[in-house]
Amino acid sequence: MLNTVRPILLAILALVFTTASEGQSSASSSNSNSKARRSVTVDVARIEFKDPAEIVFKDGHRQSLPLSEAARIEFGTSAVSASPFGRNHFLGKWKVGIGTGGHFYITLKSDGEARKTLGSGRGTWTVVDGEARISWDDGWHDVIRRAGTGHEKAAFEPGKTFSDEPSNVADATRVDAEPI
Repeated sequence: MLNTVRPILLAILALVFTTASEGQSSASSSNSNSKARRSVTVDVARIEFKDPAEIVFKDGHRQSLPLSEAARIEFGTSAVSASPFGRNHFLGKWKVGIGTGGHFYITLKSDGEARKTLGSGRGTWTVVDGEARISWDDGWHDVIRRAGTGHEKAAFEPGKTFSDEPSNVADATRVDAEPI
């Protein structure tokens, strides 16, 4: 099955790179060859395989991509591998503050699934630059990261990206680590 999924994934990313470069190009000729090779660097956090595929970029924005338009996807080296904290650091259940007092729980699973006990309970997560970035189905985004000797949770309301100023910041404490 991996031999089937890998070419599809590569094809989707190639189309994303092509679409991104076309969107960023200031002038493009209508006579240009649409199958020309292009190289574009983008930060993709994940791709969801449904038709159309949904690509979630590391900054939190999303883009749909019909699978029939994908030709190839190529991945470069990941900055995550150089990160001091990998996925295993964040696995498990976290007690996090709301920002206005009170708290709720976030559980980060090894398959990239995230759950929370407040608002829309489902989401996905990945590690970027040593922090857990979580994208929730309701449009909110949370980050759990090291802060001094502990951790903090930064929340970003719908419409904001991970590079924007957070809507609120609160403490985060691991309640129990998920078995690795």
